[in-house]
Amino acid sequence: MEKLIPLAKKVTWVRQPSPRVKYPPELSEEQASTLISDIKDYQLIHGSLLKLVQSEQDNTVLSQPVGISVFPTLFPKTLFEEALALQRTYNKLYTAVAEDEDFSFRVLEGLIENDPLATCLWGIYEEVKKEGSVQDLSLGIWRNDYMLDIGGSQNELGIKQVEFNTIAVAGGTHGNRVSDMHQHLQATGAYRGAPGEQDQTIEITASSLPPNNTIQTITSGLVAAHSAYGPPKAPSMKQTCILFIVQPHNFNIADERPLEYALWSSSPPIPAYRLLFGADVLEYTTVTPSRELIYHPPSRPGLALEVSVVYFRSGFEVHEYNYVGRTARLHLERSRAIKCPNLLGHLCTFKKVQQALSRPGALKIFLRKEEVDRIEKTFTPMFPLDESKKGMEGRKIATNGKVACDYVLKPSLEGGGHNIYGSAIPEYLKGVAKEKWGGYVLMKKILPPSLNGILMSQRGIYEGSIVSELGIFGVCLWRRNEGVGQEKAEIVKELAPSWSFKTKDASVDEMSVVKGYGCFDSPVLVDLPVFAAVAGWRTKH
Repeated sequence: MEKLIPLAKKVTWVRQPSPRVKYPPELSEEQASTLISDIKDYQLIHGSLLKLVQSEQDNTVLSQPVGISVFPTLFPKTLFEEALALQRTYNKLYTAVAEDEDFSFRVLEGLIENDPLATCLWGIYEEVKKEGSVQDLSLGIWRNDYMLDIGGSQNELGIKQVEFNTIAVAGGTHGNRVSDMHQHLQATGAYRGAPGEQDQTIEITASSLPPNNTIQTITSGLVAAHSAYGPPKAPSMKQTCILFIVQPHNFNIADERPLEYALWSSSPPIPAYRLLFGADVLEYTTVTPSRELIYHPPSRPGLALEVSVVYFRSGFEVHEYNYVGRTARLHLERSRAIKCPNLLGHLCTFKKVQQALSRPGALKIFLRKEEVDRIEKTFTPMFPLDESKKGMEGRKIATNGKVACDYVLKPSLEGGGHNIYGSAIPEYLKGVAKEKWGGYVLMKKILPPSLNGILMSQRGIYEGSIVSELGIFGVCLWRRNEGVGQEKAEIVKELAPSWSFKTKDASVDEMSVVKGYGCFDSPVLVDLPVFAAVAGWRTKH
């Protein structure tokens, strides 16, 4: 094998006819069969599952394994470390945005007028503001998603931001479990290739698999907020608790419940309860005259606890905000409990905010120049579809089938599966009233290099070209500042970032785990020239 060119500060790539190094390793039929069997057992024993809610009856409930990558997937070590290092700056940025009412209103004004969810959330924010907030602390548990990109004019490989998620962020537990599984399989020798193949195959070593502490990171953030709240404020209360606000018929409890269990297992134990968004919030909680939130567990008659933290794992879909849902959210927001996220923090998840922050010069009101430079490197071109000059440029692109093929159309919706891709964009927009176009953003497609991999999901076993997405979990507690000349947000506790990793069949657009396209994964960290060689490129200065 020819010698690889050493990594330089800036490396460009040139396509070569075929990869020079094999990955993943080739296994014998017996090795592969044993590996698949071991994976199934590991997922079953460790709860790496999705609950089939409709099957629940009596003492029986069915589940299916969450989609996973059979082998961990190669990823450049320097870019993985860069994504982790950038998260502190992103924490600073989004805490500032989550306390900047003027910026949020300017960016979201069109949505507030036309989008039912934005209208509802802003209306609740205005009501709480009029009454006066009694809590200046907020908790952020968010996930910053990246993909590798080689779409630049200089063929420079880098990371580009897909989206920034600020509410009900999922995948932390699943990602942690799959990472642990890959480390276990590596330790047992399950990934050693067949005899004679090793010389041409990258070896998966323990040191190349980064540790994943996402469950601990998220739990520690909740503990930090709980501790910052302090002892009960209401005279009759003796104990505080954390309240998870959740959706009914939840297929993803294996991602949520471990966080709850970890709180109960902490020292000392922190009571944590689940409460359905909507009517149950109004039935089982009360707000005192001094606005402490009191929870009355239906399963514990006579018990009452003061709520320190309201952790939203629901409340991000418009159908949740009927009259009862809106009343329940207002009820929670009025209270003294620390919110995760607060209302402006929730609104930060809208794609319009991501698009607005990507505009030239937008970051300088929140960050120092050197911080701006680092963050802007991760942006890909985005356009509004409103009637502004930039929006009219976006409309011109979106309605031209030949040009739109290089873009993704994104609505301000959460939960996955809502994006429109490429040549389908013009036809889709024909069915949308033009006054609604302002609720969408147009994003230039990220062009990742593809590798070969093996995925196992409800769709079966797929072997072929894959692409991956790295999610960085940021967790921080901040205080709102109102003094003249002060920064609007002061971070009082910040956790070291953690991560999740997902991989999909390169031929499909969606990264939906529920639909069986996206699979949880973990990275094998390698030097950039090695990654290039496997991806079928060679590096040059």
